[in-house]
Amino acid sequence: MATPTPQNIIDKATGISTTRRGFIKNLSMAGAGLVVGLPLTACASNPLPNNNLSALQPNAVLQITSDNQINFYLPRSEMGQGTYTGLTTIVAEELDVDPARIHVLHAGKHEDYINPEFQFQATGGSNSLRIHFLPLRHLAANARQVIRQAAAQQLNLSLADIQTDNGNIIANGKIMPYGDFADHANSLPFPEDAPLTDKEQFKYIGKNTHTLDGLQKSTGTAQFGIDIDFEGLHRAALKRCPVIGGTVKSFDDSEAKTMPGVKLIVEIYNGVAVIAEHYYQAKNALPKLKIQWNLPDTLSAFSSDSTATDNGKGLFKTALDSDQATNAFEQGDGIEALQNADTIVSAEYWAPYLAHSTMEPMNCTARLTGDTLELWVGTQTPQLAAYAAAYYADVPKDNVIVHSTFLGGGFGRRSESDFVAEAAAIAKASGLPIQLCWSREDDMQNDRYRPASMAKFTIGINKQGVIDSWIVKRAGPQLMPYVIDNLVDGLMPSILPNPMVDWLSKTGYGLYGSLLVDHSSVEGLYEDYDVPHKSSDHVSVDPGLPLGAWRSVGHSFSGFFKESMIDEVAAQLNQDAVAFRLKHLNNNPKLANVLRVAADKAGWHKPLPAGHYHGVAVHESFSSFVSQIAEVSVNNNQLIIHRVTCVIDCGLAVNPGIVEAQMESGIIYGLSAALSGEITLKNGQVQQSNFHDYPALRMHETPAIDVVIIDSDEAPTGVGEPGLPPIAAAVANGIFAATGKRLRSLPLKLEA
Repeated sequence: MATPTPQNIIDKATGISTTRRGFIKNLSMAGAGLVVGLPLTACASNPLPNNNLSALQPNAVLQITSDNQINFYLPRSEMGQGTYTGLTTIVAEELDVDPARIHVLHAGKHEDYINPEFQFQATGGSNSLRIHFLPLRHLAANARQVIRQAAAQQLNLSLADIQTDNGNIIANGKIMPYGDFADHANSLPFPEDAPLTDKEQFKYIGKNTHTLDGLQKSTGTAQFGIDIDFEGLHRAALKRCPVIGGTVKSFDDSEAKTMPGVKLIVEIYNGVAVIAEHYYQAKNALPKLKIQWNLPDTLSAFSSDSTATDNGKGLFKTALDSDQATNAFEQGDGIEALQNADTIVSAEYWAPYLAHSTMEPMNCTARLTGDTLELWVGTQTPQLAAYAAAYYADVPKDNVIVHSTFLGGGFGRRSESDFVAEAAAIAKASGLPIQLCWSREDDMQNDRYRPASMAKFTIGINKQGVIDSWIVKRAGPQLMPYVIDNLVDGLMPSILPNPMVDWLSKTGYGLYGSLLVDHSSVEGLYEDYDVPHKSSDHVSVDPGLPLGAWRSVGHSFSGFFKESMIDEVAAQLNQDAVAFRLKHLNNNPKLANVLRVAADKAGWHKPLPAGHYHGVAVHESFSSFVSQIAEVSVNNNQLIIHRVTCVIDCGLAVNPGIVEAQMESGIIYGLSAALSGEITLKNGQVQQSNFHDYPALRMHETPAIDVVIIDSDEAPTGVGEPGLPPIAAAVANGIFAATGKRLRSLPLKLEA
C-alpha cells in the first residue's frame, strides 16, 4: 500500500476545504508589514480591525511585521490542553521558523473565529488540532511562499534561488529576516496552493519539544483571569440562592454595609453583590446579608438520599423501569433479537452528578464606560460571553470587548457564561469597574454539573459465545436543553425581543423531555463492538440541577457502563477479557490495535506480583481510540492502583509530550471522579463545598502511568478528553478480578 501524502490524509480526515472557497486570505498593511487573515468559518469577509502593530488583530491569525515580529493570534482558548503549543507548532512548521520565535496572543471575540463544528466561537470537543491542522498549515505555507516571492523580486533572483531557514531568507550566501520583505509581500497576490512539507521533513511537528507557555506558567508571568488588576478596580462577591435558580424576594444589607472596605451593595438578577476594595472584604461581608429567597419548585424538592420512588435514585430507577422511552439507535432486529439468544446477561449501572472543580475558580473583570463594556476573562466561548454580558449590561453586543486570558482549567465549565453575566450585571448596577471572583464554595455549589445517569444493559449471546444482541437504556437528564437555553440567551437578544428570547430558550426542555434524544446522552453506549442487533433507548428524567459539558461529556459515564458490561459478559462466559473484546472488534481495527498493544505492554498474560490483578477497558471518543489496563490490589477493602498502561491512537501526534500529558491528566481526573467524585443534594442544595468533601486524587494515590502513542500518518484527533472514559471501568474490572465483587455504581466503594 502506498504511503498517503500529508495533504490527502488531512483533507479526508477534516473535510475542510483548502481552496479559496475554504478560507479567505487577506493581505493588508499593518505597521508596514504583512497580515494574513484566516477566517476560520470559511465565509467571513469583514476587514481586519485595528491593523497596526499595537492593536489586537481579532480576525488576523498570522502577522509578520517589517521589524520581523511574527504574531500568531490563537483561535482557540488555552486551558492546559496544549493548543497554545500545538497550533503554534503547526504554523511554525510550514512557515519554517522555530515555534519559540513566534509571539502568541490570545484572540478576543470575533465572528471569524467561529468553530466550524459548533458554528459559534468555542473551544471544546477535543477538536482544536483536528479542525485547524490543515487550514493553518496551508496558511503558513502560503505566507512563506509569498515572502519568498517578494524576496526573489527585491533581490532580482529566481524563486529557486530563495531558500528559508528559521524565519530568514537565504540567498547568495546572505541571511535576511522575513521582515525585510514583508512590505513588498503585502503588495503581491497571495498564493493559494504552496506545497506542504512532507512528514519526513518535519522539523517541529511530531517532535517532543517543551511547551511554549511552560516558562510563563512556572514563573508566574502567565496572565489568568484572576490575575487582572488595574487602578480603580474593585472586587465583588455575590451571595446566591442556596438552591440554584432561586431569586431574591427581599434583603436587608444594613449590617453588611458597616463591614470594613465595603463600598456598595447591589441586587442583580440572581443574588446580592458586595463590592469592596479587596476580595476578602467583600467575601466577609456576605454572611451579614439577610436575604429571603424565592426557591425553584422542582429542584428544591429533590434529595439524593431519598428512598422514595419519585426522588433521589428512585426517580431515576422509576424512569428506567418505565416503558416511556425514546429510541436513539436501532440496528438489525434490535430488542426483538433477544428471543433467539442462548444466554442473556443483564446489569444496571449508576453514575452521579459531578462538579468540574477547576483549579482557578470562576472569575470575570468588567468595566463599563458609557455604552462600551470591556471584559477580562478566561473563557471557552468568547462570543457567547460577550453576548451574555451585553444583555445583562444593556449595551450593544458589538460594543463588548473581550480580553482573553489563559484559563486555569476548563473541562467544559468555562464554556458557560453565567459568571460573565453576573460580572456584567454587577458592573451595570454599580457603575464601577469590578472583578467578580467565586470562592471555592461558590464554584462547587453553583456549577453546571455532569448529569447523573442510570443505565440497564441486556446482552444476548448466541451458542458460539458471541454477542448477538446489545440492548441498552439510559435514564437521566439531558444536556442539550441547557445548551439551547444558554445559546439562545447568548445569541438571540440582538435579533429577537427579550420575551421571545425567554420563551425560545426554554423550548428545549420540553422537546428533549419527551420527543428528542441528545446524542451525548447515549454516546459511547453501543458503538464500539461488532454486534448485529443493537438498540439504544433513552428516558428523560431531570430533577432540575443545571447541567454543563464535563470532560468527555457522555463518554464520561458511558465508558464505565459499557466496559463494565462487556467485562461482566466475558466473566460469565469464562472467557479472557482481552480475547473476548477482540472477538467483537473485527470492524474496529484501531480499537483492536490499541487493545493488543496495551495487553502486550502491560504483560496481560504474564504473572503479576502476588495479590495484583489486571482490569482492562477500551473506548473510542472524539475520533481517538484508547485502551487502558489498570494493575490493582485490594487488601482489607483498601484499593491500591499500582500502574495504568494507556495506549492511544490519535492520528499524528503534533507534540507527543502534550499527548502523554493529556493522557495522564485524563486518567488522574477520571480517577478522582471514579474513586470519590459525587455531588449530592438535600432539598435541592448541593452538599459538597470544597476539596475536603469533593477530593481530588492525591500524589500518594496516583499510580505509575505508562503512555504509548501509536505512530500514525493520519490527521490529529482529540487528546484532551479521550484519556478519561476507560479508566473507571479498567479499575472496576480490576477490582472484580481481585475480589470477585462487581461494582456497578460510581464512585467505586469497597465495603466489608
